[in-house]
Amino acid sequence: MLKCIVQLEKKKMKNKFFTTLLFLFPLTFLLESCSRQNSVPPNIVIIFTDDQGYSDLGSYGAVGFETPNLDRLANEGIRFTDFQVSQAVCSASRASLLTGSYSQRIGVRGAYNHTARVGLNPNEITIAEMLKSIGYATGIFGKWHLGHHKMFLPLQQGFDEYKGIPYSNDMWPVDYDGTPIAGSYHRKNFYPQLPFLEGNDKIEEIRDLKDQDQLTIRYTKYAIDFIARNKDNPFFLYLPHSMPHVPLGVSDRFRGKSEQGMYGDVIMEIDWSVGEILNALSKYNLDKNTLIIFTSDNGPWLNYGTHAGSALPLREGKGTMWEGGSRVPCIMRWPGKIPAGIVSNQLAATIDILPTIADLTGAPLPKKPIDGVSIKQIIEGDINSIIRDDYYYYYGGELIAVRKGKMKLVYPHSYRSYEGVTPGKDGYPAIYKGVLGKYATGKSGLELYDLMNDVGESKDISSQYPDIVTELEAIGNIARKKFGDRLRGIKGIDVRPIGRLDPERSLSELKILHQGISKKIIFKTKFSSQYNAKLNDGKRGTLNHRDSNWQGYHGVDFDATIDLGVKTKVSKISSSFLQNQSAWIFFPNEVDFQISKDGINFISVEKFKEKTVMDPAYKVKDFVHKFSKREIRFVKVKAKNIGLCPEWHPGAGNRGWLFVDEIVIN
Repeated sequence: MLKCIVQLEKKKMKNKFFTTLLFLFPLTFLLESCSRQNSVPPNIVIIFTDDQGYSDLGSYGAVGFETPNLDRLANEGIRFTDFQVSQAVCSASRASLLTGSYSQRIGVRGAYNHTARVGLNPNEITIAEMLKSIGYATGIFGKWHLGHHKMFLPLQQGFDEYKGIPYSNDMWPVDYDGTPIAGSYHRKNFYPQLPFLEGNDKIEEIRDLKDQDQLTIRYTKYAIDFIARNKDNPFFLYLPHSMPHVPLGVSDRFRGKSEQGMYGDVIMEIDWSVGEILNALSKYNLDKNTLIIFTSDNGPWLNYGTHAGSALPLREGKGTMWEGGSRVPCIMRWPGKIPAGIVSNQLAATIDILPTIADLTGAPLPKKPIDGVSIKQIIEGDINSIIRDDYYYYYGGELIAVRKGKMKLVYPHSYRSYEGVTPGKDGYPAIYKGVLGKYATGKSGLELYDLMNDVGESKDISSQYPDIVTELEAIGNIARKKFGDRLRGIKGIDVRPIGRLDPERSLSELKILHQGISKKIIFKTKFSSQYNAKLNDGKRGTLNHRDSNWQGYHGVDFDATIDLGVKTKVSKISSSFLQNQSAWIFFPNEVDFQISKDGINFISVEKFKEKTVMDPAYKVKDFVHKFSKREIRFVKVKAKNIGLCPEWHPGAGNRGWLFVDEIVIN
């Protein structure tokens, strides 16, 4: 009997054990499932518009059009009021966004067109490469503008997929009114048809304004398809719209919808696109695990008037580092992670996006130094947290201004200005002093602005706060040491090389010893104060005409004589000239080497003739004369400038440049 009771109890315990297991299994599965869900890194969506002004969203005070989907993003996330780009121009701004570095650090300046032989260096780590290293799918649909040659395109910069145009939508052979000009003498005939790429290959051309009208819809369609195909794994979607850069394009669905006009129509279509992205994320239950970032590459191109946006109450616009050029709208949304409807007035920038994404996803930061800092603390609700306290405003290699908190010190410089210029309309730029598309020129002194109380930079308070000026000057000196300053002829020690398609000169070619070093040199013609290398210091120029080792002549010939001091046996004379036709720099039409014993009577030892042909390559050409050793004291080098840019060049009729480096005597 006892034996039976024991067996019965064992059976009960066994049944209870299995019952417990059956109960625990689904609970454990549920907990593991929740844990996995919480550990899944967020999807990242960056929507990047082109030339959209600070006040061109409803939540920033837009007038004449509505942006309900963008306003929803702001209501459900965080809106920044002091968000900066590193340079207020296309290529430089995009390079900073994707690398987390000042564009000055990585050598990217300006806006590349089809003649560019440079691009974002493939050795730089982009957001796409960073996220791909931890298993993200990566796609870009829209405007790239970081180099159109294969080695610079998105598939070589961390993206799995790419569809879009390689540079700005106005870089095409079409006039402002939509008239094709290919084959004519119009200055924009310099451009080929605007290519539309898939991956590394051109699949079609954007040839007229009707094609432009479809770009926003096409990019949106590709983006939604990418989300659908990657709904089960983390993804990074980069959607850099071509709009609202001129020429404006908008579909029939939105044409005529806004009170403002065509610019308002375009922004409303971009707002629609944002809504479609939100709908796709909701459809696949991804919205609660997706960070959306919406911002612009720079301020509005105010020269285009009715076809441009607004940066009010800020000063100036695109192409300047006044706040109207560098300060852009920015909204971030991530339900459950970013508190709804918050506003941050703290200084932040596009260079902070990469490190913030790294912080949120656990992705490793690039090993090379970057300049951005994580603003995770701010977007999670600590809106008054001061993450970055200073900022450098560079443009075209010039240190324009520095910030500390809300104080901004502007250095003396010249800049394009929209003030006093009657804006253009209906797709045409302004006419200023009788020239279509011309800007006014502004000049600043050493000026201090309190952006807390004077965001429009209208009142210089430098004389009232000399101690603050001194403090900010010290920050500027740190910037110059790191990244250089063309305004003061300073080279930075922390500047990394830009990506180059053309072979660069070797180090042994750049620094040379010869008999003309430090000898007296006499210039018969005047060189540019901006490009003023010595030509007798043993340093030769790179393919970068701004490297401080080139001497530039704008529309005038070169004529220089070196005095060796005493009669010297010489067997070789050489000098190098640069070609970069996209920068209006051409090889000379003629180079003449002359020698003399007395400095009065010169003998021409060799003349070189050079024919100017259309050639997009950046090149350095060495002109060399060798002869049996001759005893001479003076060496003269003369070179004929092209004079005016040729008819096939976009600068036709304007003065061309001649760039020369070291006169080498052996």
